[in-house]
Amino acid sequence: MLTYTEMDAITDDYFIADGKKAIDIFFNDCFALDWFMNKKKGIWERPDGGQRFRIPLSYDGQEGDFYSRGEEMSSDDRENLQAAYFLPKNVYSNATIYRQDELANAGEYAEVQLLTSRLESAQKTIRKKIAVNIYSLNPDGDKNLTGLRSCCFGATSTAYGAIAEDDLASSDGTKPWKAVNVTTSEAIGLSKIQTLRSLAKISNGASGKPDIGMTTEALFNIISSVLQVQQRFTENKDVTAAGFTNITYEGMTIAADDYCPSGHFFALNSKYAGFAIYQGGFFAREPWGKIPGIAGKSMKIYWDGNLVVSNRKAHSAHSNLS
Repeated sequence: MLTYTEMDAITDDYFIADGKKAIDIFFNDCFALDWFMNKKKGIWERPDGGQRFRIPLSYDGQEGDFYSRGEEMSSDDRENLQAAYFLPKNVYSNATIYRQDELANAGEYAEVQLLTSRLESAQKTIRKKIAVNIYSLNPDGDKNLTGLRSCCFGATSTAYGAIAEDDLASSDGTKPWKAVNVTTSEAIGLSKIQTLRSLAKISNGASGKPDIGMTTEALFNIISSVLQVQQRFTENKDVTAAGFTNITYEGMTIAADDYCPSGHFFALNSKYAGFAIYQGGFFAREPWGKIPGIAGKSMKIYWDGNLVVSNRKAHSAHSNLS
């Protein structure tokens, strides 16, 4: 049977992550994970530790106005709040081999195959846990990921990133931490996508509107059919190379994501969303060891981080689409 040293050596060869190129199994069936965590298109924070992730807020501007000689000027920081705080979320997955399985898979080749199959299963499990929760409506204090529905939906009094929408108000009465969404039951169409981009617009310049759209395969197929007839689309070749069917429309890459909840379309601005993950928590693994009281060996994979946002109103979502 393989020794612990041999198992760790094989695992190191098979399980490449963090400082090296992460193997595709962690990202290969979730567009959102591939875009933000693999390609690192948005916020990418890697703190050494801490009880929460501090994400500086990105506003349209600060306090300022014309003034005349001798006139008192404001020195206030807008909203007196300079950062959102996201709690780290902790995920694990097991790779376990029982002694009976080792005995049934005698021979080095069979043992290696058994080991790698358990590793692949564990990697798929932890990926799915994160991928499903990336679209969640979990509150800040929930043990699961603070997902995209938490960002784009929720009551105005509910804290997101430790800040409630009603807690932030600009001098002109606007809400910089506003959740932007549409919930009416409607048929998907290009006008709905354009509306979402306009609702989440923060400027006329580059990166002023959402640049990625994520939806279900059913809704994606409807949009794709319309654009193909009108010949008003291109394709993001980098996204295609990663295995995701996509179209690019008016500067927005739109892709189907199997983990997107039914009837939803998310329009996100990559500049203001991403992940914060501990240095020691990016698909980290522990050495193989004996299972206490059981005839078998096990190791765990850990992921410790959260989805984070620096400008909540730069993102939007539409539910109840068909």
